[in-house]
Amino acid sequence: MKHHISRVAQLLSLAVFAASASALGPTRAATLDLDVPAAEREQKLIALIKSDAQPAEKALALKQLAICGTADAVPALAGFLGSEEFSTWARIALEVIPGPAPDEALRAALTTVQGRPLIGVISSIGVRRDLKAAYPLITKLRHPDAQVVSAAAIALGHIGGDSAARALEISLAETSGATRSAIAEGCILCAERWLAEGQAAKAMALYDTVRKADVPQRRVAEATRGAILARGSDGTALLLEQLRSPDKALYSIGLRAARELPGTQVTEALASAVKQLAPDRQWRVLLALADRHDAAVLPAVKAFAKDAPAELRVTALNVLEHVGDTSCIPLLIEAATVDDRAVAQAAKASLASLHTGNVDAELLRLLPQAAGKQRQVLVEAASARRIESAIPSVLRYATDADAGLRKAAFEALAALGGPKEMGAVVDLLKSATAQDRDALEQALLAISGRSGAAAAPTLMPLAGHSDPSLRAVGLHALAAVGGPEALAAVIKAVDDQEPSVQDDAVRTLSTWPNNWPDDNGVAEPLLALAKSGRKPMHQALGLRGYLQYLQGIKHIGNDEKLAKVRETMPLMKSSDQKQLAAAVLGAIPAPGAIDMLVGFAGDADTAEAACSALTALAVKDAPEFTKDQRRKALQIVLEKSKSDGTRKRAGEALKKIQ
Repeated sequence: MKHHISRVAQLLSLAVFAASASALGPTRAATLDLDVPAAEREQKLIALIKSDAQPAEKALALKQLAICGTADAVPALAGFLGSEEFSTWARIALEVIPGPAPDEALRAALTTVQGRPLIGVISSIGVRRDLKAAYPLITKLRHPDAQVVSAAAIALGHIGGDSAARALEISLAETSGATRSAIAEGCILCAERWLAEGQAAKAMALYDTVRKADVPQRRVAEATRGAILARGSDGTALLLEQLRSPDKALYSIGLRAARELPGTQVTEALASAVKQLAPDRQWRVLLALADRHDAAVLPAVKAFAKDAPAELRVTALNVLEHVGDTSCIPLLIEAATVDDRAVAQAAKASLASLHTGNVDAELLRLLPQAAGKQRQVLVEAASARRIESAIPSVLRYATDADAGLRKAAFEALAALGGPKEMGAVVDLLKSATAQDRDALEQALLAISGRSGAAAAPTLMPLAGHSDPSLRAVGLHALAAVGGPEALAAVIKAVDDQEPSVQDDAVRTLSTWPNNWPDDNGVAEPLLALAKSGRKPMHQALGLRGYLQYLQGIKHIGNDEKLAKVRETMPLMKSSDQKQLAAAVLGAIPAPGAIDMLVGFAGDADTAEAACSALTALAVKDAPEFTKDQRRKALQIVLEKSKSDGTRKRAGEALKKIQ
């Protein structure tokens, strides 16, 4: 099967190669035009390979014959079988041309071709599985060239049959040295053919011969796998023997066969054997067991998930995610409550991902009945599985006396809650302890982010609460819902009587353009803060927010945007603010922007930001700039910038202008 797949891939690549022939130009390869009928194309190709064409043209023609060749091409192709240069391409075509002609040509070549081409011919006979070639190939098993013997052995394996198998078996007993591995491979291939044809007894005998012979360990392992599969359910003992073997190759073959050998009896034997294996092998065999498509797998895995050493139990719990069903839910819930963290986490992960059966409905049924840690596990599972129908129960547990259950409920509300639950979460916050407030705030912010501006009225009581810390939470939530009403409340809070709330309001307002870049209502309050904020920090945050607003604004023209940036220049007191202004200017294709950036480039603290912005403007080739303006900007960058990347971009752009 592997060979068949590789051959198909090879032919597909040849088709792609041939389709590119038209790109070769006006050479003799033009005769390979794929638009002409196949028969005519074949005759042209035959004529070409018989001519004195260049080697590259002949090679291309031979490749083409692998696609359109018929028996008519066989004599011409056969003439290349002895060629060191072209034999491979000729054989590829002969391997796929239907009918007896290619087989006859390849068999004839066995007596005329030598060296590497002979090895290739033998390989192609194996690909075609030519039964009539079995006897000639058997005689090659005594050839003085070890590579020829090896090729003949593998080809006989592909051909199969009693004669080939008997010859290979005799050769295996008599031969020593480098060819034994290939002869053993030929025996294994013969056995595989027999097994595929339903002749298990013959296959088993040949497999046993190889695995007991003095051959490389790789062949022993391959033969052992075959011997297990050929025995069917009677191969269980041999399978278990490999799983206990100190030889890693045989142990690996055992793991592979454990997935392949069918039957409930085998599954049960594997489950029993797991307990007797070394700990480092138990979990691997359990994974192999889980890959078997057998009704007996689930009971076996459940047994290990319920009671086994920690590492094996974790593996079993992980496996239940894939093979389990609703019958596993009680077991998983119980395991999720144990003190062993790895076991508990594995159980929770499987409970979150279990997909066979109506799992969500069963979890909802159990949720009101559970108590203690199990109730918490069910809430966490409902959250992980996004079971929105669990929200009423979750809200009830948000006021439970158990801190762990409350926390799980808050996290579930963050995952599942919507506008309908926002009011309840606001009420919970009003009476929450300091221990619960952070988790509830996260839940409110998550819900707010999903709710939109229509939810702003629900948050107003919190934004106006007597507790300053709750007013701050309300401001954060209002920033998440957005809209005119929310913005108005945040602006109002800038004048709150509590300084800490003022600070929160200013911070919230300054980041508003990041969350809501299209909200133009924030511009005037931010500029007012920048000009006359109560504290220097408020002024700095207001200016930063206003510059970020200008950076993202789209509804005003470049000249107006430039004027607004220029208006802020007297307010800039730090290099950070000037660097941000430079970034804004770098996105305004107006001549005045270059002039302002040139000024920034003269200041060591802002030079690099200004040079980056100048380069961004100059490389755009915008119609607003003349070549002289762009050239001047780029020359300043080359003079002032210390960044290799910026200088390189500027230099390349300057060359294009000049």
